[in-house]
Amino acid sequence: MFLKDSRQALQYMLHNVVYATRFSPCGKYIAAANKFGDVALFSLTAALSPDTCDESKCPIFSFNVCQHGGIYSLTSTETFLICAGEGDIQAYKWSDIIAKNPVMSTALGLAKKGVFSHPEINSCVIRTDNSSSTLFAGAGDNLVHSWDIESGAYLDSLSGHTNYIHTVALKNEGRGLISASEDGSAVIWDLRMKEAAHVVKPFEHDMCARPHMGQWLQCLALDEDNYWMLLGGGPTLAAWHLKTLTPTVTFDTPGVAQNVAMFYEDKIFSAGTSNIINHWSVTGEHKMAVPVSPSSIYSIDINTHSKANKVLTVAGSSDKIDVCTNFGYRAFSLSFMPPS
Repeated sequence: MFLKDSRQALQYMLHNVVYATRFSPCGKYIAAANKFGDVALFSLTAALSPDTCDESKCPIFSFNVCQHGGIYSLTSTETFLICAGEGDIQAYKWSDIIAKNPVMSTALGLAKKGVFSHPEINSCVIRTDNSSSTLFAGAGDNLVHSWDIESGAYLDSLSGHTNYIHTVALKNEGRGLISASEDGSAVIWDLRMKEAAHVVKPFEHDMCARPHMGQWLQCLALDEDNYWMLLGGGPTLAAWHLKTLTPTVTFDTPGVAQNVAMFYEDKIFSAGTSNIINHWSVTGEHKMAVPVSPSSIYSIDINTHSKANKVLTVAGSSDKIDVCTNFGYRAFSLSFMPPS
C-alpha cells in the first residue's frame, strides 16, 4: 500500500489490525502481518539494545504481500516465511526479507470459491519429516488443504466441517491434526487414513457452553506431550483430556472470548476480545491479568530461537505490537508504521 500523505498514514495506523507474528529462525527479527496485506520486519536486537531509540521500534523494512485483503497467518521453516490470508499462500526467503529484497519463491493456490475471490486461509501449520515438508491450511471453504512446500504441488483436502476453519494444529508429531471451526466443532484428523477420527463440540457441554456468545471455536492449542487440548471462543476456554475427550478444567473470562492460547512451562497464556493477557495455572487458577495495547488480541508468541532476545509479543487491533521481556508486564511497543 503506497500512502501519499500524512492523513493516509494516520488512518492506516488508526485502523491497523495485526493478525499474525513470527520470529525469524535466528531469533534476531520478528515479522508481523496485518489487515492491509503488509508484512513489517522489526529488529529485536536493536529494540532490546541498551542504546535503543524510537526509530529502533519501527520496521526496518515493510512490503506488501496481498493487495486485495489481509494476511491472517504466518508460519516459518528454517528458510522460508510463509504468508497466508486472501489469495495465494506465498513463501519468501528469510534471507531476502532481511536483505530488504523479498522475492516470492513459491505460491500455493486454491481454486476460487466464486467469481471474484479465493477462500481465505486463516491458519497454517507445517509438518516436516526426513524427505519433505507439508503445509496444512484451514480455509474459508470449510476444508483443510495440504501442499508439498518444496514442489508447490497440491496434495489433498480434508472435509467434515460445515463452516469456515479458524485454527489448525498438529498432534502426535504430525501423525494427526486438529481443526477448530466456526461451526463449533474441533475435528481430530488421522492423517494416515485421511479421515476424521473424533469430533469434539464444546458448546454441547454444560461446563463450557455460553449460548449468549455463540458456539464458534477459534482458540486451539496442545501441550508438548499431546495430553491436553485447549479449546475456546464462544464457549468458555477449557482444557480437554485428549484420551477421554472430556473437558476437565475451565478458564473463565466472563463476556470475553479467547482467540489465542498457549502452554508455556507450568502455565497457560490466553487472550481475546479485550486488552488483557491472562496467566493461568494448569488447574484453572487465574494468576495474572496483564494490560496491553490492542483492544482485541489475535496473536501471542514467544521467541524460543534466541536466549538473548527471549520475549513474549502481543498483537491485535492496534498499530502497536507489545513486547514483554519478563512476561508479567509490557516493557515497550513496536510500531507497525505504513510502508513508505
